[in-house]
Amino acid sequence: MTSHVTQTDRVTVETGNLRELITNARFVLFDFDGPICRLFAGHTAEQVAKELVAWLERQGLRGLLTEEERVHPDPMVVLYAVNRRHPHSDLVAELEERLTQQELKAVGSAMPTAYVDPLIRTWSAVGSRLAVATNNSPRTVADYLTGRGLADCFTPHVYGRTSNLDRLKPNPHCLNRALNAMGAAPPTALMIGDAPTDLLAAERAGVPFLGYARNEDKEKELRDAGARHVVGSLLPVLRVVRDQV
Repeated sequence: MTSHVTQTDRVTVETGNLRELITNARFVLFDFDGPICRLFAGHTAEQVAKELVAWLERQGLRGLLTEEERVHPDPMVVLYAVNRRHPHSDLVAELEERLTQQELKAVGSAMPTAYVDPLIRTWSAVGSRLAVATNNSPRTVADYLTGRGLADCFTPHVYGRTSNLDRLKPNPHCLNRALNAMGAAPPTALMIGDAPTDLLAAERAGVPFLGYARNEDKEKELRDAGARHVVGSLLPVLRVVRDQV
């Protein structure tokens, strides 16, 4: 007799798996830009990338970038490119600081991810320890969390970008810093991220992973990278956490 797996069966299984993933987590590591907010919702990343390229050109350093890098909409691509050619240099430190200043400007127009504020507060209230593990500047994260009244849920566990770009995700450095600081065994933690780099960093740190995908393209990226658990909204996560109250 052949078995027939219905869509309802699949949803039931996925819901059960999600519940187990969440209830097992005693320590929760959030990526910042994506799961917590859209940092560049009103201050576009593409414009930031253009400004970094323009600054390099004013320094007479146009030749450091390929044509593709000069027009790429992600400012991190510009930063990575310069770091590859001049690793750990004063130039990289200056460019990283300029990116940080642009991120700080973006905080005021950042758009909170739906349901994340009550999720953070509820998860903290039930006794889970929370941290941010991000490729953004920790100063940016701190400013945003303070503005939303969420800083106490994370303090002091915010681990972000430094001028040593080799330690950015997918390197698990910021996740390992968070785990070590909180005294967390990797299997007791959960990483919530929206990019394949988050997944890879979690795998390297031995931490279970939950993908957040705000659209189908993001979900495809995560699934193609091997993510087993992906949600399109944080509402089902919030519901599971509220059940623990």
